[in-house]
Parts: sequence; C-alpha cells; structure tokens
Amino acid sequence: MRVQPKPWIGIVVYLSYLVVFYGVWIALGIDYLHIGDSAETLLKWYVAPLAAGAIVLVVATSVLGWWKPALFDKQPGARWAIIPGALLAVVAIAVLFVKDTSGLAPIVWILAIVGSIGVGFGEEMATRGVLVVGLRARFTEPLVWLISTALFMALHIPNGFFGAGLGVLIQLPLTFGAGTILYLARRSTGTLLVPMLIHGLWDFSTFIGVHTTASSSIGVYLNILLGIFALIVVLITLRKERGAKMAQFGA
Repeated sequence: MRVQPKPWIGIVVYLSYLVVFYGVWIALGIDYLHIGDSAETLLKWYVAPLAAGAIVLVVATSVLGWWKPALFDKQPGARWAIIPGALLAVVAIAVLFVKDTSGLAPIVWILAIVGSIGVGFGEEMATRGVLVVGLRARFTEPLVWLISTALFMALHIPNGFFGAGLGVLIQLPLTFGAGTILYLARRSTGTLLVPMLIHGLWDFSTFIGVHTTASSSIGVYLNILLGIFALIVVLITLRKERGAKMAQFGA
C-alpha cells in the first residue's frame, strides 16, 4: 500500500464517489422511479453516473495502492455466513422470473447488464472496499460493519429527492439489511468480488422490465426477512470472532 490506511481517507473516497455520481444525476435530470423505462433512461441515469463514479474509485484505489486489501481479506470469517447472500441471489432470480420483460429491446438488456456491473463495482468498492480498508485501521470489526453499512444506507438517502419521495423511508431500512447481507458475503468468502456479483444481480432484477404484483411482493417481503436474518447472523459471527480472539490472547 502506497498510503497507510486511515478512516478519514476511506470516507473522503466514499464522499468523492457520491459527489461525482449524484453530480451526473443532477446534470442529466434524474427521475429515480423511471430509470429502467427505456434504453435512453438506462444510459443517462444508470450507466453514465456509475461509469463516472467507477473512474473516481479506480483512480483513488490505484493512487492509494489499496486494491488487494479492498478486494480480499487475509482471514475470511465463518463460511456459513454466506447463506443470507446466497438467498438474496435466489430472490433476485425469482423476481426476474415473475417480472414482465416481454418486448424489451436487446439494447435495454445490454445497458441494464452494464449498469448492474457498474453498481456492483461502484457501491461495493466505495462502501465495503476502500471504506472498510480505512475503517479497519482504527476500529474493531463490529464497528467496521456498523459504520460501513450505515454509510451504505446513507448513500441511498438522496433517492428521496430524485423521485423516490417518501418511499425512501422504506428503502433505507431495507438497504441497511441488504448492506449487512453483502458485508457477510465479503467476510464469509474473503473477497469483495462475491458481494459485487450479488449486488449487481439484485439491481439488475430491480431495474429491468416492469414490476408485477408478485415481483413487488417477493422483492419487499423476502428482503425484510433476509435483512432480519442477516442481522442475527452478523451478531452471532462477530461475537464468535471476538470470543476466539480473546481466547487466543488469553492463551
């Protein structure tokens, strides 16, 4: 690493990503509820801001020399903690099967896939990549989880001002739960690449096609249950890790 990790550095990179991403949204006149309406909206409001944000993250991570610690953990956590992430991926696939995707042009599918790759890379690198590296330089792992997940949730607050309205009040706790699921995916596998993949798949299922009553119900209710499950799992795993470290120190 060229630069010694510090919490404030991770937060600065996180904020820089947000400034660029939301700056593009503002410049292009975003309407959050209509991102997936057409190829034009997907390009302007999904692909373009994520591409701009990705550039910020690639440059920052390269300058800092944080690629390896941002993408990989030296000591993965409990393997079974991947279960919430695996279930979230299954829910995303189920949502895709019950959504109305008839009549979508090939370019819409391509842009949705590209944008979803951008979401997986951008939001994960900003919150559970570079930010986690910075936070771990000072805080214990439970605080790393709590702070990084809270900032991941906060990342979505502006959606309320860009078209989501009061619906953001429902989105925020769901996002905290999803953030916990994705944190567990990183800890259990030892790599950020897995939560990147799961995150991208979830957003792809969100923005492609038209929601039906069934897809909306699956997406919201199962997300709530998985979020609660993930909170239980993260508390159990972090407590066990803390106990193991204390036992090792005592020995």
